[in-house]
Amino acid sequence: MSSSSAPTPPNQPERGPFLTVHTALVLLTAVVVGLVMGGLVFVGGGTAAEAALVGLTAGGAGVPVLRGLIG
Repeated sequence: MSSSSAPTPPNQPERGPFLTVHTALVLLTAVVVGLVMGGLVFVGGGTAAEAALVGLTAGGAGVPVLRGLIG
């Protein structure tokens, strides 16, 4: 007897994916942008705190922009 996936009960709707491909791509790209910007600030002579702040800001500000560009 195989125990693959159990069927969905009739009174519960089928669950979709946790993240769509679009959302995952936007978030992953924002993380990469934040890492690159933070790394550039750190290599350019900034402190680790400044690099972290710039990276978080760039990643966060990039999400709406990337959402509009990718999609």
